[in-house]
Amino acid sequence: MPPSRPLATTPLAGLPTAPNGLTATVPRQLVHRASVAETFLTGAVATGADRFDVFAEWPRTHQLLVSPDRSAYQPLLVAETVRQAGTLLAHTAYDVPLGHRFVLHELAMTVRPALLAVGTSPAEPLLRLAVTDVTRRGGRPAGFRYEADVLLGATSVATARVAASWTSEAVYRRLRGGRSAADVLALPAPPGLPPAVVGRASAADVVLAPAAEPGRWRLRVDTGHAVFFDHPLDHVPGMLLLEAACQVLAADPASRGRTPVSFDCAFHRYAELDLPTWMESTRHAGPDGAGFRITARQKDSTVFECGVGTEER
Repeated sequence: MPPSRPLATTPLAGLPTAPNGLTATVPRQLVHRASVAETFLTGAVATGADRFDVFAEWPRTHQLLVSPDRSAYQPLLVAETVRQAGTLLAHTAYDVPLGHRFVLHELAMTVRPALLAVGTSPAEPLLRLAVTDVTRRGGRPAGFRYEADVLLGATSVATARVAASWTSEAVYRRLRGGRSAADVLALPAPPGLPPAVVGRASAADVVLAPAAEPGRWRLRVDTGHAVFFDHPLDHVPGMLLLEAACQVLAADPASRGRTPVSFDCAFHRYAELDLPTWMESTRHAGPDGAGFRITARQKDSTVFECGVGTEER
């Protein structure tokens, strides 16, 4: 594999190259966020061919990504930080134009909940990231796989593996059959489960509605949610599906007394806003006998599935 290009290959990519003295986030466009408040990265530096250190800051409080009692960082924050890191490097180290659309294919993550406590100041994680495979089309990068080790101080608190690809706006429009955020209307969100049932403090953050069958829930899609829909989208975002998996675990009586520690997710196709999405949970034998497989279905198709490993609280 040829060596990666150096950082700062786009006009917006003048990034800090050391963790000390950082005073701002990276440009929000580089991580596909509209809100500075939802941009968690503060810098990056290349450490070798296809090897990078990415710096971040996590807030002490957040409506969704910190536990309701403000004591712990949530797995979804780890996933979003890892996602942003890959997007940042795609633009700044692999020459991906800012207008390109990204597709998340796979996300596998293991977290150590006991080490994700919120402290007396915002946490400043370091992501040691290695790009392990670059797919090329016409001589240019069209996708990659990468691994990340998330450290707080010298301690690894999470690891992740991601596969993603990207395409131009014109190709994306053809793939989507002309569907856009401007002309696709989401179905009205049905009444949700009680927030306490899914481990949330606010009804606005509940993404599950009850269904008639046990082990099955309807996905609630609120396009006005400021975190999941930080900017208009023409499909259900991957982070919403991952949060739904976490809430399924909280709501499933079979997982009572356990906490999720690993996620192995596959995003098979776009989850459409104008079709109902059904979440289903089945138990299967994991390493400790407490694994779950969570799927999201639209019509007869599986759009997302995630194997979740748990441990006793």
